[in-house]
Amino acid sequence: MDDEKLSIRVNVADRYYPLKVEREDEEKIRRAARMINEKVLQYKQRYTDKDIQDFLAMASLQFVIKLIDEEEALSNDYLPNALNELTLKIGKVLEEKE
Repeated sequence: MDDEKLSIRVNVADRYYPLKVEREDEEKIRRAARMINEKVLQYKQRYTDKDIQDFLAMASLQFVIKLIDEEEALSNDYLPNALNELTLKIGKVLEEKE
């Protein structure tokens, strides 16, 4: 199974990490690393008195906040409630026709 995995090196905050990944995940992983590096660079340009660990922590915090917001939006999605209501209405109509 490891033969199917692709060996790549990913640069995150000027450090290279060797990874074995599924081929279909390679671009997603490289994109994630680019996003982290871009965010770290933004913090580096804005705050010159901090070190790379601070920038990584700030970037991580920002991305996890986004993730939490997305998870909350999905859990609060009205679609499941709308489907339940529609199912109940269909059930009532079918009972009336019988």
